[in-house]
Amino acid sequence: MKPKVSIIVPVFNVEKYISRCLDSILNQSLGEIEIIAVNDGSTDSSLDIMKNFEAKDDRIKVINKRNGGVSSARNEGLSVAAGEFIGFVDPDDWVDENMYESLYKTAIENKAEIVMCSYIREFGSHSKEKDFNTADKVFYHGDEVRTKMMRRLVGPLKEEIGNPELLDAWGTVWSKLYSADLILKNGLCFSDLKEIGTNEDSLFNVQAFYYANSFCFINEPYYHYWRVNEGSVTTGYKPALFEQWFNLYNRLETFLEEKEMEAEYYQALNNRVCLNILGLGLNTISKSNHSPIEDKIGNLKSYLNDERIKRSFKQLELSFFPIVWKAFYFCAKARLPLGLYVMLMSIESLRKLRR
Repeated sequence: MKPKVSIIVPVFNVEKYISRCLDSILNQSLGEIEIIAVNDGSTDSSLDIMKNFEAKDDRIKVINKRNGGVSSARNEGLSVAAGEFIGFVDPDDWVDENMYESLYKTAIENKAEIVMCSYIREFGSHSKEKDFNTADKVFYHGDEVRTKMMRRLVGPLKEEIGNPELLDAWGTVWSKLYSADLILKNGLCFSDLKEIGTNEDSLFNVQAFYYANSFCFINEPYYHYWRVNEGSVTTGYKPALFEQWFNLYNRLETFLEEKEMEAEYYQALNNRVCLNILGLGLNTISKSNHSPIEDKIGNLKSYLNDERIKRSFKQLELSFFPIVWKAFYFCAKARLPLGLYVMLMSIESLRKLRR
């Protein structure tokens, strides 16, 4: 019998977390699911744990492959998924028992090709729900899917600029359920992180929302995003991030050109380039980067003097930022690397305190 939902779990060296993840999926109130657990060359006991689960429940299918990164693991899962809809769960996260039943019912009742829920950030000692500052339920149809969602994923405009921490919150794949037909008919897949660094989710979703004709957001935090795993691919210093993000920008720009999108989409992309100075800066000052302070400040200076970044900052409207972010992005726009460094250190300290 064809499953209603295929759930793809890319796995790499998460022996401490994978049982929690798989248990939460197996305990779903929606029984007609398949779980595709893709072992991406783990060197710990992750594969053995997954095989034990597979032996006990025929809804689990384990795929073992050489290490190629999270994108290749997800793509491997997509190649064998048989469900009517497809979801993704990261192996150190977990989901509420009614998540997929709720998303599936919402998709069927609203004839939605993509359904999304909100999520909770889990820090071990405490939890924080992500605030999307929107209605309990939002539905977009036809061109609205592109103008309201795809454009937002390319980058923010006007008032959206004032919340740089929300830049990619809408772009996660693990908070969504996708029509399998949408993915398969349009050949959607994930880009290699070695090329683009991060944001493979957002790039995937830019394309998905371009082709989708209907989308529904339900403001219920069904997904639990674990922020404690120090081995996660989202932690640590990435020396190639600057070049990789420019590859990402080029991929986005090429897609916009191919689809002959309006000028506001390019404006949104320029704003993404500006807001991403925060991520580049935090990566540069990371404790995992053992370069001396003067080298870190020198790197910030080179970023701010890059022609692509300078061109983007020329059109950035600072008036939409709250005062703290206005000061930060003023330093970036005015190309003040020392001021930017001091503010980045302050931001990093505040992030740790708020956890």
